[in-house]
Amino acid sequence: MGLFSRAVKVTAAGGLASIGVFFGATRNDIFEPIDTSDHIFHSSFFHKYNPNKNPTLHDVCVRRVPLDKIDPALLEKKGKLVEAFCAGVWGGMGYIPQRAYMARKYQNPETANHLWERKDLLSSTYELGTIITDHFEVVEKTEDHITVRCGDSPRIREVRDSDGLFEIGAVIKQDESVAEFSLKSCFYQGLGKAEAAPMGPYVAWLHRQYTKLLLEAAVLKTCMR
Repeated sequence: MGLFSRAVKVTAAGGLASIGVFFGATRNDIFEPIDTSDHIFHSSFFHKYNPNKNPTLHDVCVRRVPLDKIDPALLEKKGKLVEAFCAGVWGGMGYIPQRAYMARKYQNPETANHLWERKDLLSSTYELGTIITDHFEVVEKTEDHITVRCGDSPRIREVRDSDGLFEIGAVIKQDESVAEFSLKSCFYQGLGKAEAAPMGPYVAWLHRQYTKLLLEAAVLKTCMR
């Protein structure tokens, strides 16, 4: 995945400085199976940007939190919880190393309208078209999930060599008295024909650890202080 691979290695290395603490803190972040019946594979974005139906690397990491731990203000109106969770993904501690990496390479007058500063990442409601650090663009928003296109700069509008969708979800399950938070990834090669998924086992493992780091940092932003 080119840029993604380099960024995730940088970020994961920083996030895993204390391996024991990391795995202890993320022990409740669980990867659950998804297959091609999942709606992300039937979205217009997936079909448009993966025209050759290339193989994917896909997964979903889930964290369930009792509703009595969630900030009550985020439960008063539909859609507020997923906005806060999304803000926590990009403005939380987990994304700081990659944000710094992206800023060094891509923050310039041409990308000045993107979200770069932590205060802006934390306050945004992530409406359609919002661009995060020249790498993520909001392409879908509902009451319980926000999907961004990733893999390369949003300034590249057409099909890209490295492409993907990243879905940030927050579902309130009143019958179970929990909020279910999730980060779903679907990466693929957009241009040309690929025979294999876009990441090897090592980078895929790093991706999963990075996902847990982002998820746990974001969940903290939704909980009562």
